[in-house]
Amino acid sequence: MVRKAGTIGALLTMIIGGFTVNAQQPKAELINEGTLTEIREWLLVPVVFITLEAQNIRYRDLKAGDIDTLDKRWRAEREANEQPLIASTLNNPLSTYLTQVQAASAGLFTEIFVTGARGLNAGQSAITSDFWQGDEAKFQKTFDIGAGAVFIDEPELHEPTQTWRTQVNLTLQSSSGSPIGAATVEVNLTEMARRQSQNKGAN
Repeated sequence: MVRKAGTIGALLTMIIGGFTVNAQQPKAELINEGTLTEIREWLLVPVVFITLEAQNIRYRDLKAGDIDTLDKRWRAEREANEQPLIASTLNNPLSTYLTQVQAASAGLFTEIFVTGARGLNAGQSAITSDFWQGDEAKFQKTFDIGAGAVFIDEPELHEPTQTWRTQVNLTLQSSSGSPIGAATVEVNLTEMARRQSQNKGAN
């Protein structure tokens, strides 16, 4: 995924539903334990664990060169008409499920993907820029640390929509507590702040 960062703390002008609204950058602290609990709950479904178990067996003996080859193939397919590796991932049951979760969030979650123990994508709601996440903080600060690890990245401005977003990353673990993969959920902080403000006004 490619994201462009804006000036931190800048005053934004956003067009929402035809109205112009001025708002400062929402803080990542909006994501509280309640948000994390919600994310964990919809990740606790069989399709997540079945997919990760199968992928971890399939890729467990891959060498670094093999992983690099797969990642290069994914990047090349993004520019090609034929996309067998991308299609096989986007059309699997886990990707279908994550796409449904994103759609049901009504704009709160803007991207979701799950990686296996080798850092390779196992399921995703949209095409990512690369196939291997193992060299990025989203994986190194979750799976590499172990069960229960959570890493919330710094907010960045999504320029096309003028909304602030951040990535919530967490380790996925088996019923025995062993790490089996990681999940990344991009959260629209601007939308989250709007909903929280709306809820306060209704009370």
